[in-house]
Amino acid sequence: MNKPENTDRIKEIYDGLSKIDENGKKSRTGRFVVSALSSIPWVGGVIAASSALHGEKEQGKVNALQKLWLEEHHRKIEELAFAIHEITEKLNQTGTENDERLSNEDYLGLVRKGFKEWDNSETQEKKQYIQRLLTNAGATTLTTDDLIRLFIDWISMYHETHFMVIKEVYKNKGITRGQIWQNLNATQPREDSVEADLFKLLIRDLSMGGIIRQHRETDYWGNYVKKPTKRSKSGVLKSAFDNEEQYELTELGSQFVHYTMENVVTQIENI
Repeated sequence: MNKPENTDRIKEIYDGLSKIDENGKKSRTGRFVVSALSSIPWVGGVIAASSALHGEKEQGKVNALQKLWLEEHHRKIEELAFAIHEITEKLNQTGTENDERLSNEDYLGLVRKGFKEWDNSETQEKKQYIQRLLTNAGATTLTTDDLIRLFIDWISMYHETHFMVIKEVYKNKGITRGQIWQNLNATQPREDSVEADLFKLLIRDLSMGGIIRQHRETDYWGNYVKKPTKRSKSGVLKSAFDNEEQYELTELGSQFVHYTMENVVTQIENI
């Protein structure tokens, strides 16, 4: 069985990239790696268990439970190592002008928080959002670190279905709830269905969370203009799949999409 032996890779990454350079300071890549690994509690256990397994294997004392535990964590180790490598490779492409940012404790705090949530994420989609967010946050300071922390919380809090709605509003400014539903589903259910209730919940969550809003006209100074009150002539409430009110991302929502769903690093390189 070779898989448990491959867990030494994460230890090699940890040891190699955290070496002290000639100036007596940890390299920016090493600081990133150490911060990422320190936020994931099971990494140390895997390293220790792997070392113990080698010693016991020589003595013929390896049990099935140890093997199964290490095999289970082998995939996670490979995935973690790849994620760290992918981020550090992109950050290294930004050049030495970002050295101060990447060795800054505020940014390293974001790395620890981000990888903690990365480890807790159950889907590849959320992990990709966090990876892109940490990459972009390291490459540019277009927004504050407090907002980056908020964005990490949003990735943890919202479900993939929320992100599907966000993407539709992002791609189609002024889209209605009815159009969002049509773009994501083949048929439209009854107004009193579970599906309609869930869809209204998604819209309400994102609206209350400050990510999307109904389109509003503004004056010269950016003040929102009040809409004239309309009296409904219909005897029924507004549909969950309404086709009149238009939706758009808030400025905060636009920043969230920019940092998690776009490749800011590439854009910066092309400026």
